[in-house]
Amino acid sequence: MTVVFLRWPARIFRFFWRLLDLGRRVLLNLLLLAVVAILFAAFLAGRPSALQDNTTLVLDLKGPLVEQKSGSAGGSLMAQLRGENSSATRLRDVLLVLDAAAADPKIGRILLVPDELGAAGLATLREVAAGLERFKASGKPVLAWGAGFDQRQYFLAAHASKVFLDPMGAVLLEGFGGYRNYYLDALNKLGVTAHVIRVGTFKSFAEPYIANEPSSAAAEADAYLYNGLWKTYTDAVERARKLGAGSIMQGIDQVPESLKAVGGDTAKLALSGKLVDALKTRDDIRRLLIEQGVKDDDGKSFRQVGFEDYLRRQKPVQGGDAVGVVVAEGAITDGVATMGGVGGLSTAALVRQAREDDKIKAVVLRVNSPGGSAYGSELIRRELELTRAAGKPVVVSMGNVAASGGYWVAMSADEVMADAATVTGSIGVFAMLPTAEKLMDKLGVHSGGTTTTWLTGGYDPRRPLEPRFADVVQSSVNHIYADFTTKAALARKTTPQKIDDVAQGRVWTGQQAKERGLVDSVGSYREAIDAAAKRAKLAKGHRVAYIERGPSSLDRIMNLLPSALGDALVEAIGARLLGEPQPLALTRLPLGEVAADLGWLAEVAKRRKPFEAMTHCLCSAP
Repeated sequence: MTVVFLRWPARIFRFFWRLLDLGRRVLLNLLLLAVVAILFAAFLAGRPSALQDNTTLVLDLKGPLVEQKSGSAGGSLMAQLRGENSSATRLRDVLLVLDAAAADPKIGRILLVPDELGAAGLATLREVAAGLERFKASGKPVLAWGAGFDQRQYFLAAHASKVFLDPMGAVLLEGFGGYRNYYLDALNKLGVTAHVIRVGTFKSFAEPYIANEPSSAAAEADAYLYNGLWKTYTDAVERARKLGAGSIMQGIDQVPESLKAVGGDTAKLALSGKLVDALKTRDDIRRLLIEQGVKDDDGKSFRQVGFEDYLRRQKPVQGGDAVGVVVAEGAITDGVATMGGVGGLSTAALVRQAREDDKIKAVVLRVNSPGGSAYGSELIRRELELTRAAGKPVVVSMGNVAASGGYWVAMSADEVMADAATVTGSIGVFAMLPTAEKLMDKLGVHSGGTTTTWLTGGYDPRRPLEPRFADVVQSSVNHIYADFTTKAALARKTTPQKIDDVAQGRVWTGQQAKERGLVDSVGSYREAIDAAAKRAKLAKGHRVAYIERGPSSLDRIMNLLPSALGDALVEAIGARLLGEPQPLALTRLPLGEVAADLGWLAEVAKRRKPFEAMTHCLCSAP
């Protein structure tokens, strides 16, 4: 009886274990079926129906306008789970859609809605504006509407056939430039010294750490740069809107008086200044487009296709010879960078891949970078030099910024083409060696030890900077600057002295750089690709192949999903991770400019190298 009694707990345990195992299998199978169902639905939804006549293309650009999307699908997924906006729009996609729509008989017009357009440099905006002008040249109108327009959004809207603003909106034109923080007094109070070793009167990247205000040289260079960019902006808008020369500056100067005259109504101010053609609500625009076009199948709105939907309908040219495009966007580092970054090793490998591909007959390096590592920049430049030596033409196309290290990588090209609004130049070198010996004293912390040579402790952030080590770094920085100007002189077919006259770390607009011989021509991205094709003697209709790191498995899966299903998947995963009752967005604190600046200084101090020569400008697209 005792034996029988002992068997009952074992049988009960086995029963519940089998039940638990069965539940696990059922759950996993259900999850697998759900994934299969989502992929099947994506396949069916991914087959778009044919467009009907007189369809309106809704150009609703979202997020920053970039050359290359950064990160991966996994990173984007996690960003959405944290409640962050990870959307971005690639310039190449916008240009593809605009040119395809111009030739598409089913597209009757474009409705530009830039409300969600984020950061975008002037050079990039000019590319999109040129695409809008090409669309208009096909005989089709572009209508722009916004709840309000900031400076970037309005630049695109100004190139529309008609511009409409919500009656509660405003057009905010502020100009370029701004203020930044300077930390000398703060660092002195902390007991931190930022030792800056540089070449170049205008190499102002490190000035915020060694001064309380910009130097006169930096202020002069910035004023010349921003005034040039602002003139490019205002000239384009005044030309597009058929306004008199100087109208925008005059309107800005008279804002207080003009706004009082219209009772503080910012929408009427924009209308009276002829920045917009009429004030209309969103439903007014819907009725207007129904009148001009055709009602949709439901009869409640106008016949339309969205930007993302229309982009998915475009089929890339397959096979045949091509112009290969390598994108260099972001700060330059030595090693391997993810998508949307520039790694000396990884970007050089992409150039080498293009060189070794028999189908690639010419290479375009599309640069949007403020620079960074001198060594990483040289790795990329050297691969371009080898590409030219292999008989393949190389054309550099400069985007928003191609300065310092971003200029260095352009010095082995058959042709360098900048936009008039590119921020370029900044030929200069610096190194920074922060020390905190005074802070250590304040804290009562001391360091000591024995070294076999003075170089072992030549640079230790806890101790005063060894003068001999500072001399060594200065000699190295001088050498790299001499190498920079010599390579630039060779590329520009001039002398190092003449390069030095326009170098010294100074930044220029693309137009100013052309006038000083730092670039060959001023032109668009499309013109750079055409120039490369012409040099390679490619026939019309050639392919454009982007040489990029391959997508991950998750990237491929997410790319199969239409955007609505992708969002649903994000929400489903978020609910599993966070629990149904919790909001999907997670609270986070912004880093802030001060934290970013001082964090960069700390990063410099803890790098494993004794020092690193940087070819970086303190500049960004306005």
